[in-house]
Amino acid sequence: MSGLFVGLLLGSIVAPTAHFVGGISRHVSCTILCTLPLLSLIAGTLASSIPFAAKAFGLDPTVIAAPAMTTFVDVTGLLAYFTIANKIFAWYGLEL
Repeated sequence: MSGLFVGLLLGSIVAPTAHFVGGISRHVSCTILCTLPLLSLIAGTLASSIPFAAKAFGLDPTVIAAPAMTTFVDVTGLLAYFTIANKIFAWYGLEL
């Protein structure tokens, strides 16, 4: 749950800054605002569950947790970003 709050805080700071200071378009900034809370929630959930899953399979959690978490967060992050971007771009009338 803390990942969601961190993501909301981060998204509410980064998205307007990217739009107003960085000149990023509104639909991309909206995608960032929606994606960051989801990614933070996924990262927090995986960070707390992967060591237990590794231990359940008899693997060393200190060796498995960091590479597995990085891989899962990267893959789910890309999938989430492009899925959310596709929906938001469609709301703005842009087709990908």
